[in-house]
Amino acid sequence: MTDAAAEPWPPTLLARTISVPEEALGSLFDLLPAASPACALAWVRRGEGIIGWGEALRIETSGEQRFAEADQRWRDVAQHMVVRDEVRRPGTGPVAFGSFAFSPESEAGGTLVVPRVVAGRRGTAAWLTTITSASELQPPPNPTALRTAREEALARPDVTYTDGALPAPQWGDAVADVVRLIKSRDVAKVVMARDVIAQLDSPVDVRRLLGALAEDYPTCWTFAVDSLVGATPELLVRRERGLLSSRVLAGTIQRTGNDEADLARAASLARSSKDLEEHEFAVDSLTRSLEPYAASTSAPEAPFVLHLPNVMHLATDVTAVLDDAHADMSSLQVAAALHPTAAVCGTPTDVAARIIAEHEHMDRARYAGPVGWIGADGDGEWGIALRSAEVAQDGRSLRLFAGCGIVAASDPAAEIAESEAKLEPMRTALAH
Repeated sequence: MTDAAAEPWPPTLLARTISVPEEALGSLFDLLPAASPACALAWVRRGEGIIGWGEALRIETSGEQRFAEADQRWRDVAQHMVVRDEVRRPGTGPVAFGSFAFSPESEAGGTLVVPRVVAGRRGTAAWLTTITSASELQPPPNPTALRTAREEALARPDVTYTDGALPAPQWGDAVADVVRLIKSRDVAKVVMARDVIAQLDSPVDVRRLLGALAEDYPTCWTFAVDSLVGATPELLVRRERGLLSSRVLAGTIQRTGNDEADLARAASLARSSKDLEEHEFAVDSLTRSLEPYAASTSAPEAPFVLHLPNVMHLATDVTAVLDDAHADMSSLQVAAALHPTAAVCGTPTDVAARIIAEHEHMDRARYAGPVGWIGADGDGEWGIALRSAEVAQDGRSLRLFAGCGIVAASDPAAEIAESEAKLEPMRTALAH
């Protein structure tokens, strides 16, 4: 574990949040400086959320205890902070952006990054937060100056795609092997992921990538944390004053681009026994994981169809209230308790995870792991890192990911087609 601040640990940081006119910020992504991919921090949906840059503090963890260690170290830091917050909304005051590996065996580990500057918007409220050493005295940045100082976007690079760990046909063979296992062993669902490599002739501008994803997928949570960039439709958990909410997705059908045909496909998705079974596994997995901590949990009996530009999903919004014994569980602790869900691993989780390790033939790194932010009070939002890519430090290559839920009725050719559809958001964003 490392951090960017000097000893002693924990450091004393000063967080100051000031209110600014909503129109002063403009597009949040426009405020990000042109820098390496690792420097951009973002969590934005429908133009609202937070972005950050600079590094006041970094916390890195690994292994089985990566979530617990990060949470405890963040609590230690938060307890020693000097906070001046005149806005007092979710996302104001000190925040840390985080992303964590899907598997405890992955070398990708986990990271919390506390930015030096945060800009945010929620409804009509807008703010700027600066986080510095308590010994530093500097005025908060001027939003107008930030906008006028924005550097020109980098030229769009030419992109060449190559196979990742498995070419599509071999990945289809692996899916077929998993289907046979599902039919013969004590496992009901396994989520299989694949990767594709994008090679660029010049560095990608992460600001352009984020802007394109947010424009094309406004209902998704567009994120950037420690070189992981994407737009996820799946909210693992939001914690706000003890109330938990989550959006579960499982069951997918591609869109045709024809509105009338897509309405018919949405209706068929809502009636599909294969997709409804896959979705039920995911919702049951989430609610069972919440049971030890929640005083009450609520989920609709039937899912709705979430329409995205490239695909449609069966979706269920789940809410819960933490019980008195677990009222101080942070959003990161809840995310750790829920990870991995059936939507990204399978059912039962331990058996599915073992099959994934044996048949996927790759390290997912932080794909399908929790990604989001946490505040000093433990509130925050954590999504599942889907529809995402890992950007190389030089910005000249990206590793794109997609995953599909495999059940007994799955067809390998159809799963290859579904994975291609799920790769489309990142491919399209790179072409903007």
